[in-house]
Amino acid sequence: MPQSVLIPRRPVPDLDVVTVDQGRWRLADRTPEHFSMIVFYRGLHCPICSKSLADLERRHDDFSGLGVDVIAVSCDPEERARQAASDWGLKRVTLGYGVNIDTARNWGLFISSGVGKTSVGIEEPAQFSEPGLFLIRTDGTLYCSTVQTMPFARPHFAEVVGAIDFAISKNYPARGELAP
Repeated sequence: MPQSVLIPRRPVPDLDVVTVDQGRWRLADRTPEHFSMIVFYRGLHCPICSKSLADLERRHDDFSGLGVDVIAVSCDPEERARQAASDWGLKRVTLGYGVNIDTARNWGLFISSGVGKTSVGIEEPAQFSEPGLFLIRTDGTLYCSTVQTMPFARPHFAEVVGAIDFAISKNYPARGELAP
């Protein structure tokens, strides 16, 4: 089970990561027009992540045009993150690395243990987070999120672009704010 459940309209934990090519990235320092979008991916070992982040790369301008600051992050160390950026052709998406397991849990992510080589022949790390996507308002509160226990069944970025466009144009409120 995740350590935390993030609630819409409430503050999220800070995130402070080093990136492949843009230095340090800290959520509290971001000043997007509308949202920061944090995409947690499993790591270099995941072939589904490579396809997902390639789609995010293709849609980079769509998100930028909507005033959304995008970063993809993982628990991978620098070497694996750099290899992912290179192998997957990620030139525009900011890629952060070195998220520790406690931070991933604080974001409500599920944690898995490595079980050997994946279908692409890359060894899984001893522990890593499963995917998650978070839209954070400029005031540091959660607008929406999705987390998975498996590598598949992720939101498609074309749908996320459409949802953000709708939310901005209709001033649609964050939903799911009534905590148990």
